[in-house]
Amino acid sequence: MTYQPPRPQAAAPATEAPRRSWRGLVMGGAALVLVLGGYWYFTHESAPRPVARRETAAPVRVARAERRDMAVVEHTIGTVIANSTVQVTARVQGQLQAAYFKEGDMVKKGQLLFQIDPRPYQAVYDNAEAAMVNAKNNAERSANLLRQNATAAQTDDNNQAAYQIARANAEAARLNLEFTRITSPVNGKTGPILVQPGNQVTASASVGASALVNITEIQPIKVSFSLPQADLPRIQARAHMPGGLTAQIVLHDAGGKDLRAPVDFISNAVAGSSGTIELRADFPNQDASLVPGQLVDVVVELANLPGALVVPREALNTGPDGQFIYSVSQDMRVEQHTVKVLFDDGAFAAISSDLHEGDHVITDGSLRVIPGGKVTIVRGDGAATLGGRGGRGGRRGGGGGGRRGEDG
Repeated sequence: MTYQPPRPQAAAPATEAPRRSWRGLVMGGAALVLVLGGYWYFTHESAPRPVARRETAAPVRVARAERRDMAVVEHTIGTVIANSTVQVTARVQGQLQAAYFKEGDMVKKGQLLFQIDPRPYQAVYDNAEAAMVNAKNNAERSANLLRQNATAAQTDDNNQAAYQIARANAEAARLNLEFTRITSPVNGKTGPILVQPGNQVTASASVGASALVNITEIQPIKVSFSLPQADLPRIQARAHMPGGLTAQIVLHDAGGKDLRAPVDFISNAVAGSSGTIELRADFPNQDASLVPGQLVDVVVELANLPGALVVPREALNTGPDGQFIYSVSQDMRVEQHTVKVLFDDGAFAAISSDLHEGDHVITDGSLRVIPGGKVTIVRGDGAATLGGRGGRGGRRGGGGGGRRGEDG
């Protein structure tokens, strides 16, 4: 058996290799087209189409703007002060024998309050009066002798002078005797007795002298209160009008009637520390209901705004450019109006604006609206309205009347 070498394979045709490379390119391109087509289909054709957004209407409560006269009223706190306070002291020294009143009594001017032992002063007065009688007789005799040229003029002058001195001493003794009776210098209410009968008292001019009792004059009585200096033009204008400026005290006791009195004192200076000016009014206080040191609510009407455009205070909003109000138009859209507040009593505000009487202003829900946006009006027991005059609010202090009624 003979060895035969393997027969060499025949070489592939020259055109077969390029044909395979083109086939791979075509298949790769087709796959790429399929991938891109699928991506486009799933991201565009099969994606859900956006739904148009519906405009929602914000719920709000409204009230009507109205025109009416509005009083410019200030509410503040006043302090009751006594018309006068007197410390009753002794003008002579001695033993205090008796007190003729009870602590807290109302006393009249000239009424006897205390008695100091008068016996030492009675003795001094009797002695001074006797000396005065003797000096008077000497002066009369000396005058007769002088007319007869029976005595020297110098002697007569000495006798006349001695009589004047004796008379002055007698008058001083009489006054000291009178001062043992201590009477009330004013009409008023007594406080506690500070020195009880039986004690030794000293004259008021002496060192260590103390008051026997204090008396406060409370009929009439004063009420002092302060208002901001911004109110000065209105205060001065009202003070020169017929009827002047009137202060009203609001009493909160059951069945109590408010007290009114004219303002009879306007301070001559504004307090630099507080920027306020003090005013006072006198009240008769016949029932002694007002007590010095008491704090009371004071209402003062400074002016009147006739035919003012009035809206509830809740309708006011404050922005970077000042205060404004939202109103609701006929097509239930929001409109914004810039306003200037003329007066705010805590419940209602008088404004200057392009609003008109009867316009609906938003009092609740203004944080949910934008100018031009749609709104829906909520009707209910809590809806605001302008059914009547505002409560007693006040810009400073005291709370005002709240919302009332409902706007249709």
